Amino acid sequence: QVQLVESGGGLVQAGDSLRLSCAGSGRTLSNFAKGWFRQAPGKEREFVAAINWSGGTTYYADSVKGRFTISRDNAKNTVTLQMNSLKPEDSAAYYCATRLEYDGSYSYSDYRYWGQGTQVTVSS
Repeated sequence: QVQLVESGGGLVQAGDSLRLSCAGSGRTLSNFAKGWFRQAPGKEREFVAAINWSGGTTYYADSVKGRFTISRDNAKNTVTLQMNSLKPEDSAAYYCATRLEYDGSYSYSDYRYWGQGTQVTVSS
């Protein structure tokens, strides 16, 4: 059984930073691609960032490029999303996910395992 648990969400002001973490447990999937998605109320889940199995290739949505950084530690089975210069439009529930491939993907349907999400709220 695979379990992904996100942490680090919270309420911040525009321009602040947050660091989200996702810890995996159960079946070892530390060497597969990871992704972060987000979903705001009334909106579809959207891609935020992804990272390949080694951490050598990263993928970002245009809306977060230059502000967010995804990284991973395979030894600890964790993936991190550093979010800087946050905007009110970044407010959403953030989910980490694992894909059973080595390369990342922009599509949520390509990811097999999901966490429960952590809420990020950015006030103006």
